[in-house]
Amino acid sequence: METRWIIAPPEELNGSAISWNEICESECIARLLMRKGFASAQEVETFLRPRLSSLSDPFLLPNMQTAVERVLGAVDRHERIVLFGDYDVDGVTSIALLAEMLRAYGATPELFLPLRMEEGYGLSGESIERCLEQCRPQLLIAVDCGTSSVAEVADVRRRGVDVIVFDHHEPKSALPDCVAIVNPKIDPDSPFHYLCSAGIAFKVCHALLKTRPLDGFDLKRKLDLVALGTVADIVPLRGENRIFVQRGAIEIARHRTSPSDPPQDGFVQSANWQTRSTRPGLKKLIEVSGVRPPILTEDIGFRLGPRLNAAGRLSTAEKSLQLLLTKDENEAAALADLLDNQNRERQDVERQVFLAAEEQIAREFDPMRDAAIIVSGRGWHPGVVGIVGSRISRKYHRPTIVIGFDETGGGKGSGRSIEGLNLVEALDRCAESLEKFGGHEMAAGLTIREDKIDTFATAFRRVARELLSDERLQPCLRIDHELLFSDLTADLLRWHEMLQPFGTGNPYPLFFAREVEPTATRRVANDRHLVLRLRQRNYHQRAIYFDAPNAPLPPSPWDIAFRILANEYEGQTRLDVQIQALRKTVAIN
Repeated sequence: METRWIIAPPEELNGSAISWNEICESECIARLLMRKGFASAQEVETFLRPRLSSLSDPFLLPNMQTAVERVLGAVDRHERIVLFGDYDVDGVTSIALLAEMLRAYGATPELFLPLRMEEGYGLSGESIERCLEQCRPQLLIAVDCGTSSVAEVADVRRRGVDVIVFDHHEPKSALPDCVAIVNPKIDPDSPFHYLCSAGIAFKVCHALLKTRPLDGFDLKRKLDLVALGTVADIVPLRGENRIFVQRGAIEIARHRTSPSDPPQDGFVQSANWQTRSTRPGLKKLIEVSGVRPPILTEDIGFRLGPRLNAAGRLSTAEKSLQLLLTKDENEAAALADLLDNQNRERQDVERQVFLAAEEQIAREFDPMRDAAIIVSGRGWHPGVVGIVGSRISRKYHRPTIVIGFDETGGGKGSGRSIEGLNLVEALDRCAESLEKFGGHEMAAGLTIREDKIDTFATAFRRVARELLSDERLQPCLRIDHELLFSDLTADLLRWHEMLQPFGTGNPYPLFFAREVEPTATRRVANDRHLVLRLRQRNYHQRAIYFDAPNAPLPPSPWDIAFRILANEYEGQTRLDVQIQALRKTVAIN
C-alpha cells in the first residue's frame, strides 16, 4: 500500500501563553514542544530537565498504604513471602527490584516465575499448584499479573495464603478479593495509568522507605531495573516514566563508584553513598550486546531487552532474573553468554514462524478487504508469536493476531494493534470464541481452541472493520518539521537531545528535507545499510539509510524523511542523519 507523507504545518509561536523564545533558542524544537500541549512554562521545564525531586507521593497509588503495612508486617513476623512474577522483562525486573528491597529489610523472599510452555501466563492453576507446593507461602505477592485472576486468587486464599497484587494490566468486570491491589488502572481517575509494573514496584519501594527508612539503601541506583522494564514493556514515556528511563539509562551505563555524582532528591538514606554494589550481570549483558554508552531506548528495546526476554520465551526466565541479581562476576559472564545464545536461537525460531505466517498472508490477506490479520499454525512456538505479530503489524499496518497451536489443539496467541483500535476492547467483543485473554490497548495475549479459530478470525476482522476507518488503515508517515541542511547544526542537536528519551508517547522527531541529490556512489555498510553523501544547495550531509542495502532508489532529486542523532567520532560529537524513507521529489503545488 502506498504510504502518505503528512508534514505538520508550522504553528504560530507568538501569542501563546508560553513565551517560547525565553524557553528555547530553536524554532524547530519550540514547535515540537508546543505540540505536546504543555499548559505552562514550568511543565516544559519539567519535561526538558527531568528530576527525581518531581516524583509524586507513592501513596497516591490505590491501596498502597494497606499493601505497605501488610508487607512490613510480614517482614517483622518473618513470614514466608513469595514474589510471583511474569516471565517478561517487566515482570523479571519488578521481581528483582522488590527482592533487593525486601532482602535489605532482612527478609528472604522466595522468587517464583511460571513456565511459559507448561503453565502459561500469570496465576494459572498449574503455576499456583507448583508455587504452593515448592514455596509454602504465607504472603504471596503477584507482580505484573493477578488483576484478572479472580478465581485463582480466591483459591489461594482458601488455602490460608494472603495475596497482594502489584500490576498494571487492564482490569475486567470483577477484581480479585485480596489484601490489596496496587494497580492504577483500577482507578479511572488515577493519573498513573502509564506506569508498567517495574514503575509500580519502584513506587512500592519508595513507599516502604518513606514508612521505614533504611540506612544505606540507595533506591536511585535501582532505576536501571525500572528503565529496562519500562522500555521493554512499551508503555508511554511520559510523566514519571520519562524520569525513570532518563535516570535509569544513566544507571545502566554506570558500573563503578562515582564519587563525583552526589545523592539528591532524598532517595539515598545514608551519607555513605560513595560505596555502591555493581550489577555485574547487566555489565556483562551490555558487553555481549555490543551496547556503548550513552544508553538509548533503542539499546534497551532492541539489544538488552530481547536478550533478557529470550530465556522466558524459549524455556524459563529464571536465568534472566539470576543475571540481574547475581554479584558474582564469573556467574554473570556465563549467564550473559547463555542469554546471548538463547537470543540467537529465539531469532531462528522467530524467523521460521514469520516465514510461515507470510505464506498464509500471501494466500489469504486482501488489504482492500481485511482490516485485520489473523494467522495461526501447528507447532508455532508461543514464545515468539508476539514478536512475529509486531513485525507483521508494522509491515502491513493492520492489527495482527498470531497463534500457535500444540498437538492437542490448544492455542496461545499474541496480538499487536495500530492506532485507533484498543486490542483488549476488540478481543472482549470476540470473547465467546476465547478461553482467556488480557493485556493492553496495543498488545494482548489470548488462549483459544483450534476448532474456534475460524469463528474467532471472522469476528475479529469484523470488529476491526467496524472500529477502523479507511484513513486509519492507510499507512502514514507523519513528519514533524521541514529542515534545510543548513539548519543541521550543533545547537539544533543539543536541543534535540534534551527531548530524549524517545519511545512510545514521546516519539523520535521525524524531519523532512526537500530536493536533495547524491554526490557520490552509494556504499553498503555491514551488509545492511546504505551510506549516502547528499547535497542540498551548497550544503553537504552524510546519511545512513538503515536496512536498505538493495533498496531501489528513484531518480534524483529526492525528498527524504530522516532522524538526527548524536554520534561520537574520534572524540568529537557530530550530527548524523538516519533516513527513514525516501522518494522522488514531489513538486510543491
